[in-house]
Amino acid sequence: MSGPLHDKIERNIGLMGILIAVAISFGGLVEILPLMHQSSTTQPAPGLKIRTPLEVAGRDVYLREGCYNCHSQMVRSLHEEVMRYGPASTAGESVWDHPFQWGSKRTGPDLARVGGRYSDDWHRIHLKNPRDVVPESNMPGYPWLAATPLKAEDVVAEMRALSRVGVPFTEQDIAAAPAAVQGYTEMDALIAFLQSLKVPKPEVPAVVPPPAPEATAPAEQPAEGEPAPAAAETAAPAQ
Repeated sequence: MSGPLHDKIERNIGLMGILIAVAISFGGLVEILPLMHQSSTTQPAPGLKIRTPLEVAGRDVYLREGCYNCHSQMVRSLHEEVMRYGPASTAGESVWDHPFQWGSKRTGPDLARVGGRYSDDWHRIHLKNPRDVVPESNMPGYPWLAATPLKAEDVVAEMRALSRVGVPFTEQDIAAAPAAVQGYTEMDALIAFLQSLKVPKPEVPAVVPPPAPEATAPAEQPAEGEPAPAAAETAAPAQ
């Protein structure tokens, strides 16, 4: 049942707007602030590795061509999605993605676990003309990527920018980037990026086997006809 205060709020559009903004802000703080202090959402997932220079260049091509408009990179925790794509995505997998590519729309399949599912040759054919491998596909082709060489200076600039926002690229990583992408095309880079999209796997430390026990020489057997040697006395002498 409405009261005087409720009627006053409904009749005053300015007051209602202020109270709605306060309610939304409070709800946002309650939902978002705790996530900013949880290690599961702010720390890298176990086994997560920084991208190679070639993969960084491929991600730039992925963003430039607008692939995120039709493909997400987030496996939801629904049974059907887990069965189709693999384990559900976690925030820790994307802490070094700027901007992150979880997405909210799928015209094509999710790509969060596409790495290793197809060969490089399959991706190359698919990117040039998708209908050669998926006849019903409505994805456009990108044949020019195979003829466009990578620019080392762009990769260096991207890696340096990412290092400023928390991606742990070292100066040695950045200095080695030009040599790492020399001779590769944008298609090579995009394929390398797609193949890197998979579940991070923690490194298992190598187990060093214990040293084998030293072999002991067998006791000498007495020659035939000779008496066996007397056993050494082990008891302590009487005091």
